[in-house]
Amino acid sequence: MRASAALAVELDRRRPGRTVVRALRSAAPLTLVPRAGAARPEAGAAAVVHLVSSAPAPLGGDELELTVRVGPGARLRLHGVAATLALPGHRSVPSHSVVRIEVAEGARVDYLPEPTVVTARAWHRAELRVELAGHAVARCREVLVLGRSGEPAGRLHSAVHVRRAGVPLLRQSVDLGPDELADSPAVLAGHRVLATEVIAWPDVVEPAGGDWWALSPLAAGGALATALAPDAVTAQRLLANARAAHPAAADLAEPAW
Repeated sequence: MRASAALAVELDRRRPGRTVVRALRSAAPLTLVPRAGAARPEAGAAAVVHLVSSAPAPLGGDELELTVRVGPGARLRLHGVAATLALPGHRSVPSHSVVRIEVAEGARVDYLPEPTVVTARAWHRAELRVELAGHAVARCREVLVLGRSGEPAGRLHSAVHVRRAGVPLLRQSVDLGPDELADSPAVLAGHRVLATEVIAWPDVVEPAGGDWWALSPLAAGGALATALAPDAVTAQRLLANARAAHPAAADLAEPAW
């Protein structure tokens, strides 16, 4: 299966301060659903769009691509609805998903998908590429779960590339699976969930950490929150601990829907 979806938001010229969805194209299994009531957003509020998996995917051999553009001064919250299951296909080839996000000057994006579960015998490659203008901000989360409860993990390669005005903020890749030293203290230390959150904010960040979580400043600005946990719920709670240590903690709080 090959599927390509796209989303674009921008400020409404007729209603200053309001972000509206200008372009939306879904392609199963990548279904984009604006939040009910988003047609009349409040001034200064973000446009809210949910990412729904409308078919079992990705299967081995699938190629999925999502392109997101946030116009100057606009605000977008792109949320997942349910976990993504990476499943084995009929052939021994990987599935591949690519998310590309462009954030223009003065804009903000919160990309908060639900966890990706790499099931037994699956082989999945995930790539996130974020291009930020000089004064754009972004928050991008990734929660990787190695196998469903009681089953071994499949194979996973995850890569995250974030740039601001052409300057790299973060280039990170990880390879996990049954052949890797997952129990090593240098990898997952016996945990089955790795959660990260890139926080490309202008604040100066001091390093912070606790049991199985850390908030690390990036050399070119911003921070990376990381958590290891036995399950996705615990991992997201630990990420919340890392966000609480950030200078912009109040602005990073999860909204109550």
